[in-house]
Amino acid sequence: MANITAADVNKLRQITGAGMMDCKKALVEAEGNFDSAIEILRKKGQKVAANRSDRESTEGASIAVVNADKTAGVVITLGCETDFVGKNEGFVALATELANKALAFNTKEEFLASDFGGMTVADKLIEQTGVIGEKIEITSFEKLEGNFVGSYIHAGNKIATLVALSENVEGAEEAARNVAMQAAAMNPIALDETGVDQAIIDKEIEIAKDQLRAEGKPEAMLDNISKGKIQRFYKDNTLVNQDYIKDGSMSVAKYVQTVAPTLVVTGFKRASIG
Repeated sequence: MANITAADVNKLRQITGAGMMDCKKALVEAEGNFDSAIEILRKKGQKVAANRSDRESTEGASIAVVNADKTAGVVITLGCETDFVGKNEGFVALATELANKALAFNTKEEFLASDFGGMTVADKLIEQTGVIGEKIEITSFEKLEGNFVGSYIHAGNKIATLVALSENVEGAEEAARNVAMQAAAMNPIALDETGVDQAIIDKEIEIAKDQLRAEGKPEAMLDNISKGKIQRFYKDNTLVNQDYIKDGSMSVAKYVQTVAPTLVVTGFKRASIG
């Protein structure tokens, strides 16, 4: 039987993040061979993942990161089962590390298949499921590119957003952060009216007409009045048309024009827990 020292156990723990007892058991089973012990811990993770496959990852951490030249960003949510795990410093650090690695990829599928310390990201999530004992998965992955990209992460990592601006001008960083904060707080469904799904528009028109009929408005007037209500819907639910949260006298579109007359918001991405 191999002589398993405390230093060996700690080394394996540093490599895998698994608990001390799990590391010791794996080393004993592997007769001191580190590669075999790591494989044992991974297999344990796969077993835990299989047992928890029907669980929902409704907690976790949403993280937004931007590249060095501010032209691309990614926002991901690393999901888990409990708020206790989601707030853990180690879990948030893992989510942040994953987000930074995700910058190099355009899709969630590419990212999950990429390398993470000698294993794929997908395998790392399985491993961490075994280590933590909860279902761990990437529940959202969004990439955004633009002439200037900024980010915002709400306190507690419950919401993270990215915003793209048309120009990298003086004040762009603060403007992008402010608009990203707006997107986090107000949860717009689209950038502007052109991005709203037609099915949503049709539903809102029908709701408006039903309300107007209930108020006794003549059928001939319904189309014109409902058009006004749809404009209000756009104002409330599309980012650039919303009232700016820091100054309700102007829209978000008007706010960015105070930074530079030709500046416009060209895109946003939002991820949240729940």
